[in-house]
Amino acid sequence: MATSSTTTTTTTAAMAKTAAVTTSTQAPAAKPGNLHRRFLQGGLAAMAGACASHPLDLIKVRLQLQGEGAASAPKLGPVAMGQSILRNDGVRGLFGGLTASLARQAVYSSVRFGVYDSCKEALGEIPGERELSLLEKIGAGLVAGAVGAVVANPCDVTLVRMQADGKLPVEARRGYRNVFHGMMSIGQSEGVSALWSGCAPTVARAMIVTASQFAAYDQIKMILVQMGAPDVPATHLSAGFMAGFVASCTSTPADTIKTRMMNSFPGQYSGPIDCVVKTVRQEGPMALYKGFVPTFVRQAPYLVVMFITLEQIKLFYRYLDEN
Repeated sequence: MATSSTTTTTTTAAMAKTAAVTTSTQAPAAKPGNLHRRFLQGGLAAMAGACASHPLDLIKVRLQLQGEGAASAPKLGPVAMGQSILRNDGVRGLFGGLTASLARQAVYSSVRFGVYDSCKEALGEIPGERELSLLEKIGAGLVAGAVGAVVANPCDVTLVRMQADGKLPVEARRGYRNVFHGMMSIGQSEGVSALWSGCAPTVARAMIVTASQFAAYDQIKMILVQMGAPDVPATHLSAGFMAGFVASCTSTPADTIKTRMMNSFPGQYSGPIDCVVKTVRQEGPMALYKGFVPTFVRQAPYLVVMFITLEQIKLFYRYLDEN
C-alpha cells in the first residue's frame, strides 16, 4: 500500500510538473494585450510621422495633379509649388487635410503594423532567435499593405481631395471642413462606393510601399546591428532614411495614378489602366514619376520619425512588462 501511495504521489507530481511546463511555454502566446499593442504602437508612430511630413506630402500631391487635363499649363517645381501654396493660402495651407491624414494613419498604419507583425509571427519569426529572410519580410509587407489600404481607402480619398482643393477655382472647391464631413459629403453626393474610388491602384501602391518600407527597414537595421551598430535611435534614423529612398523608387508611379484617380470627377477615368494610358499619352512616361523628389523628401522624415517613435514605444512597453 505504501509503495502504491508513493507511486501515485510521484505520478501526480510528474503530471503537475508537466502541466506547469506546458502552461509556462504557452503563457507568452496567450498574454493579453499583445495583439492590440501591435496595432496601437504602429498607429501612434505613424501619426507622429504624418505630422512631421504633412506639408511635403501636400506639395507632392499638388505636383502630381498639375498638368492633369491641361498639358500646356506651366509646371512648377517642389520649391515653387511650396511658395505658391504659401502665397495663396498661407502657412495654414501647408497643413490642409491634416485631420484626414491623421485619421488615415490611425486606421491604415495601425492595420499595416498589426498585420505585418502577425504575419511575421505566423512565418516563424522569434525576436533574438530566428530572423525571417528578406523574401518572407516582403511577403508579410505585401499582405499588410493590401489589408491596410482596403480598410483605410475612404480616409485616403478624403485626404487627397482636401489636399487638392486649394488648386481648384474657388467656385469649384469641395470645401470639406474635416475628414468626417468629407466622407459624409462624398457618400451623400456620389454614393458610398465613391469612398473606394481608386482602390485598385491604392492597394497596389500600399503593397509596394509597405513591403519596401517595412522589409527594407527591418533588413537594413538587422545588417547595421550585425555590423556592430548599437540598437539606438541613430541606427533607427539611418535605417529609416535608407528605407525611405527604396520606398520612393518603387512606389511613385502607383502613387501618381492613385492620386489622380482619387481626385478625379465621375467619368474622368474608367480605371487605373485608363488613367495610366491618358497620363502617358498626354504628358509622357516620366509624368508617372511626378513628385518623386518631394516623395523622397517626405518619405525620409516620415519613416525616420515613425520608426524612431515606434522603437521608443516598444521600449516603453518592454519597461512596463519588466516592472
